[in-house]
Amino acid sequence: MASCKTDPYIWHELQVKASAYNSVKWQTDSHSPNITAWGDTLKPGMKCVAVSRDLLRKGFKHNTPIKIEGYEGVYVVNDKMNPRYRNKIDIYMGVDVKKARQFGNKKLRIWYGVHKDSLKSKPK
Repeated sequence: MASCKTDPYIWHELQVKASAYNSVKWQTDSHSPNITAWGDTLKPGMKCVAVSRDLLRKGFKHNTPIKIEGYEGVYVVNDKMNPRYRNKIDIYMGVDVKKARQFGNKKLRIWYGVHKDSLKSKPK
């Protein structure tokens, strides 16, 4: 008998500006270009994004799952952008600088997951 999996997330849609970044010294902290603001270690092939800090106030947090329009699979929030950016995500593209440049800047729809358990009311 097949098991029935239910999605543990409620997905919220949002339109954001999107760009791409790499873990190379000249784009990030030159001392540790593979370490994110939350201390995760980036490795090429990972599906992760950095988010502008204003999105943190909308409920994004470390390891929030994100679906990106036009991209397969689920990405994970594991980095924060410079405070000057607003309503923006940066998609991690390993060390492939050419691919990141070709991506450029776009407006995309994303869906971010809020865990259903976090929405349950607390007992009084």
